[in-house]
Amino acid sequence: MRETRRSDDTFARIHEADGVTMDRITYSADFSGVYREMEGVLWKLERAQYFYEPYSKSWVAWAEGDWDLALALIEAATAEYEADLSPRVELRRLRIVERPLSPYLEWELRVLAARASAGEKVRVLDAEAVHHLERDRPLPELLIPAGDLMYEILYDQGGAHVGGRRIGDRAIIEPCLTLLADLYDQAEELPASPSPQARAPWSL
Repeated sequence: MRETRRSDDTFARIHEADGVTMDRITYSADFSGVYREMEGVLWKLERAQYFYEPYSKSWVAWAEGDWDLALALIEAATAEYEADLSPRVELRRLRIVERPLSPYLEWELRVLAARASAGEKVRVLDAEAVHHLERDRPLPELLIPAGDLMYEILYDQGGAHVGGRRIGDRAIIEPCLTLLADLYDQAEELPASPSPQARAPWSL
């Protein structure tokens, strides 16, 4: 494993990389086509501490203050989480979290524990471990299906998903893959949770 504590502009270079910017619908269709055909490891990096998710019934219940219903809906979505996964793809998700956990992350980590039960390889890393990589801005939100293809997922200031940027420059992508794999190795595995009603699956 290479040393990742030094200052590193690997992720910062993404913002200057050439790419095709797509709105949410176009991005979703583009990635879905790639996902249907791919095999191997799909890397996902999540850095933002809040996402606006009105398409999730559990998120809506959480946002309305109904914690018990939010947890019950996570449990009811097991089949949905399983259906999201391809048998040909291993999804490795690295979730960066800040302490203390926000109410949103208390909810989201239970969702991710349920997704781990469905087969995702979820790991959690304290934000302090990446501060040296964030001199000018937070780490980007990324999906990397291959060494020659990467998506920077775009959100507005309120955390709503607005689209993505498709990047195909190996000179940008391959160092990102190496660094992301290093960070993933440092992270703590999020245990699968048989029930989201149980104790928080990860705590700081």
